Amino acid sequence: MAQTRVLVEFGMGTSLRRRDYTEAAKRAIRDALWHNSVNVAELFDFPKDAMQIRAEVGVQDPDAVDRDALLEIFPYGQPEIHVTKGGLDITKEGGSQTVIANAAIIVSFDMEPV
Repeated sequence: MAQTRVLVEFGMGTSLRRRDYTEAAKRAIRDALWHNSVNVAELFDFPKDAMQIRAEVGVQDPDAVDRDALLEIFPYGQPEIHVTKGGLDITKEGGSQTVIANAAIIVSFDMEPV
């Protein structure tokens, strides 16, 4: 069977004071998930565990992200986490930084082509 993409959602998350890349990434993933109100698995009559979920997250320091903490966000499905350089760090007066993360959530299923 071919993997068929059925949904893509985008989100943004921040860490305003602590420069916490993992927390900004978590917030970006949650933001993307909360945009989606479609019950995709039920729509295609698949079990929720059949969802293949690819989460792509962009932050300025990808090595600072705890990927295992991001996996814990997903209650079902087969999530994969990919963190790349992206997002934005904004230096504030006094030297602290605000971290902005961007996320894309891509949901696919193994399906017969129509």
